[in-house]
Amino acid sequence: MEIKQLDESRKSDWDTFVNNCAEATFFHLTGWRDVVERAFGHKTHYLFAEDEGRIVGVLPLGHIRSLLFGNALISSPFCVYGGVVAESDSVRVALEEEACRLARELGVDYLELRNMKSRGSGRPSKSLYVTFRKALDPDPEKNLAAVPRKQRAMIRKGIAAGLHSVIDSGIDRFFAAYSESVRNLGTPVFSKRYFAILKEVFGDACEILSVEHHGRVIASVMSFYFRDEVLPYYGGGTEQARDLKGNDFMYWEVMRRATEKGVRVFDYGRSKVGTGSYRFKTHWGFEPQPLPYEYELVKAKTVPEVNPLNPKYRYFIAAWQRLPLPVSNLVGPWISRSLG
Repeated sequence: MEIKQLDESRKSDWDTFVNNCAEATFFHLTGWRDVVERAFGHKTHYLFAEDEGRIVGVLPLGHIRSLLFGNALISSPFCVYGGVVAESDSVRVALEEEACRLARELGVDYLELRNMKSRGSGRPSKSLYVTFRKALDPDPEKNLAAVPRKQRAMIRKGIAAGLHSVIDSGIDRFFAAYSESVRNLGTPVFSKRYFAILKEVFGDACEILSVEHHGRVIASVMSFYFRDEVLPYYGGGTEQARDLKGNDFMYWEVMRRATEKGVRVFDYGRSKVGTGSYRFKTHWGFEPQPLPYEYELVKAKTVPEVNPLNPKYRYFIAAWQRLPLPVSNLVGPWISRSLG
């Protein structure tokens, strides 16, 4: 068995392995290498294990160097899942050992493995994040009935308000709603170019659903489709969406439309424990599942805390929420490119 770095000649083999590996995710696809390099300019190191010419394990890594947020090797940056996917524990160990060696060679502060399940490696970990995943019934009405009563009432209020959903081919309306939403949360927005590249790279697997009220978009979400799963990943709504229950209606429409396509798993994605998004997802009847991210500390002495719950970012967030939207959209991408 050999550990190698991905080149263009093996991209198809890599993606074939990912699509056939039960524990692999959308974020293990090689398209993310193109996205991270083109949209953010970060160096990537996509490691794979080869046995007699056949790929038996993969580990996508991105190297983010930032004066503000440190120097890290991450699997995978800008993604909620990562880490090794492999046919055996021995392959997994070999890939992780190579990642640790590479982390030392690059002189990073730490290596971060965004595992979905605990690997029992003994490395430091933290329990800040959880994910929300749920099986869908083929019958949309049964899925609606499974939503707790109070949340179901929010969806029905959106329907009664005359909201309807459309699939957008472009990103303009999505970006307008999304950028306003993240500014209001005090979070630097990603560049519009990033979302354009996501749509270009992943094609039909990257879908934008927008919610209209009297012809005007009040909420929009970019979802990823992978095998029999849908992942509404980037979403946001305008101020009007709150009164009209636009976000509630939007996620229901993603679920309803996905079911009609034969999708069987709804992945609500990652949230920090105790936040507003965490509570919102539990209201839908989804149970949180811990995400045991693991760390190999190289130069760092402690596990990093680069997240909005860190008290040292409190004043920055408060100031950002007061920025005019054109200013936040101009400055935000310069900061967010380092928030992998």
